[in-house]
Amino acid sequence: MSRVIRGRAIVEDDWTLAVEAPARSAAAGKLIVPLARWRAERAALLASAAAVGVLLPNTEDVEAVYPLLADRPLIALQFPTFADGRALTQAVLLRNRLGYTGELRALGDVVRDLAFWLARCGFDALVPRPDQDLQACRQALDEILVAYQPAADAHDPVWVRRRARAAG
Repeated sequence: MSRVIRGRAIVEDDWTLAVEAPARSAAAGKLIVPLARWRAERAALLASAAAVGVLLPNTEDVEAVYPLLADRPLIALQFPTFADGRALTQAVLLRNRLGYTGELRALGDVVRDLAFWLARCGFDALVPRPDQDLQACRQALDEILVAYQPAADAHDPVWVRRRARAAG
C-alpha cells in the first residue's frame, strides 16, 4: 500500500486509483475514478465499491460538474506539470465558493515546493510524485508562518493578527 500526506500526517493510502480497471476490481474498497468513468458507470461503481471518489482533469469546469460530485467523499485534482496551477484554482472554487467538505487530493506532478500552497488553496491530501521525499513534503506544509491573504487554510493573515494585537 502506498503512503500519502493527509491532514498534515503521513498515512497509508486507503484509496485505489482506478483509471482503467473494471469497477469490480475494488469490491468493498475505496476507489478513485476519472470523471468520464464516473459519468458512464456511476450505478455500477456505487454498487461495487465502499466509497467512490472522482478524479478531475485540471481543464474541467468544477462549477459545471459540481452537482455530480457534491456528495463524493473525495475529489482528486490533477497536476499534469509542476508549472500548471489550474488545479489550485479548482481547489479554491471547490472549498470557498462551492463549500465542498470532503477530502480534496492533489495528484500528479506534486512536488515539495507546492505543498504549502496546496494547503492554502484547500487541499487536505497530497500524493507527491515518486521522487519526492514524503517527510520533506509534510514539513513544507509548516515552513511559511506568515500569510498576507485569507485562504482556505487556517492561517490568519498577518493584518488580522496585527489588528487583534492593536485592539488587545
